[in-house]
Amino acid sequence: MTSTPPETPAGTPGGTPGGTPHETPRRTRRAGAFDIRLVIALLLGVYGLVLIVLGLGFTTDDEIDRAAGVNINLWAGLGMLIAAVLFALWTWVRPLRVPEEGGDEPAE
Repeated sequence: MTSTPPETPAGTPGGTPGGTPHETPRRTRRAGAFDIRLVIALLLGVYGLVLIVLGLGFTTDDEIDRAAGVNINLWAGLGMLIAAVLFALWTWVRPLRVPEEGGDEPAE
């Protein structure tokens, strides 16, 4: 009596839909600077810092009165800065993996 290795379900390491469980995994690398989440984090961070500077240094009492007593530039800037940090953390915690160039052919 021979034993056969158990089938690996699709979506787990070693198992692919329509493939065999013993296929060679493709080599991947991190996307790095090409990850769109980093671009979004950079833009939100820059705009957030600009709004914080405007809210702290250049907002008059008349503008605050027109905004129902809220320094909206400061609060919007803080919100954008927090969102930028969350996007950057998301990129760090769950990096985007892309296949390496030339990974389909074995090295000779």
